[in-house]
Amino acid sequence: MAAEQGGKIDPMHQFLIEPAFGSHWIVGGYDLSFTNSAMWMVVTLVALWAFMIGGMKRELVPGRWQAAVEGFTGFISGMLEQNVGPGGKRFIPYVFSLFMFILFANIIGLLPFGIVPGVHPFTVTSHMTVTGVLALISFAIVLIVGFGKHGFHFFSLFVPSGTPALMIPLIFVVELMSFLVRPFSLGLRLFVAMTAGHILLKVLAAFVINGINLGGVYIGLVTAPSMLLMIGITLLELLVAAIQAYVFALLTSVYLNDAVNLH
Repeated sequence: MAAEQGGKIDPMHQFLIEPAFGSHWIVGGYDLSFTNSAMWMVVTLVALWAFMIGGMKRELVPGRWQAAVEGFTGFISGMLEQNVGPGGKRFIPYVFSLFMFILFANIIGLLPFGIVPGVHPFTVTSHMTVTGVLALISFAIVLIVGFGKHGFHFFSLFVPSGTPALMIPLIFVVELMSFLVRPFSLGLRLFVAMTAGHILLKVLAAFVINGINLGGVYIGLVTAPSMLLMIGITLLELLVAAIQAYVFALLTSVYLNDAVNLH
């Protein structure tokens, strides 16, 4: 919920991390409070768990719920098979969990929980700490698989075949830097997309509220257009939420391909 400061709505207040239940828990000089970010991650996991349990009934004639779960599973399975090959099947549980967590977190962050008194919605993927950790976990798995399967031969990934001998040192450094920046760009892409969309929605919401407060002609000139635009942006954000989850999972599968199918 936006904070009102000097009669203005602060669009950045929605990203503030604070204790979920209003009090800090200090242990040994460290703040170990259960924050709103942690609470909404738990909400996301519970919602995802309920979705999976409801769709795992194994009925002979699948219902819509079961068909949805099987559809998501088949989608991730097909992505890994296309990008990694037969060896990608062992990564289905991880990439599926990654995709579904990001998707649910993105969508839950867009739902209007704020209309419930005392509930302050929070989008966990709008923080680089969350998206960065997810990216680092994916990057770590790529390194473990790459070095575990190929040993030091994994470094040949940074020297494309056919590279002239004189160019090898330069190309190696360039490719290595490009490889090391992968987790940063992976986490940054999701963080920026979700943050920018929520800021825009909050700004439009401020126009709607201010137009109503001013009354008269401002309702038609400011409130109505802003409301229509906000509805359109919300629908676009729902699409972006799904696209960003897909891109994160897709790039993870591409990086896994480099580790599994190194030549």
